[in-house]
Amino acid sequence: MSEDSLLNDLNRRMEGALEVLRKEFGGLRTGRASASLLEPISVAAYGGSMPINQLANVSVPEPRTITVQVWDRAMVKAVDKAIRESGLGLNPQTEGQVIRVPIPDLNEERRRELTKVTARYAEDARVAVRKVRQHGMEALRRQEKEGEISQDLQRKLQQEIQRLTDQAIRRIDDTLTQKDREILQV
Repeated sequence: MSEDSLLNDLNRRMEGALEVLRKEFGGLRTGRASASLLEPISVAAYGGSMPINQLANVSVPEPRTITVQVWDRAMVKAVDKAIRESGLGLNPQTEGQVIRVPIPDLNEERRRELTKVTARYAEDARVAVRKVRQHGMEALRRQEKEGEISQDLQRKLQQEIQRLTDQAIRRIDDTLTQKDREILQV
């Protein structure tokens, strides 16, 4: 594997860890409505279990309300039930084929719990980035041992991998700080 393709691959994988973190953060309830809040919900439909976004259009018309436009009238009750039983503390209101989901305010205790969850997600992302770095360092050692690259080039590339790692972890920390600020905002 060439040096540039190795660095690009490592950078792509580190970016992937950051994207997973952002997606996990999107699923956390912060007191503001977000369509991603309902993404993990599965609905018992058509003899199986389906994600809510395959049965309805989820949108956010107001900052504290999510609307779920169910496509099949027969599925409205199943979608309503799935939202109620999701463990998210939501109380949907059905109006025909539209389900309105008001987002209640978070209390201080719940906000503190959410910041602990965000810290855990961020640490998981940091660990993933470090594993990518470790994989890259091992690949460089292997290439140097097999004589594919020189020791000087190996050291230079190790420094570049460390720089990419530091950047990725800094972005993870920035994302965590931003999310915690959003959660603790009253």
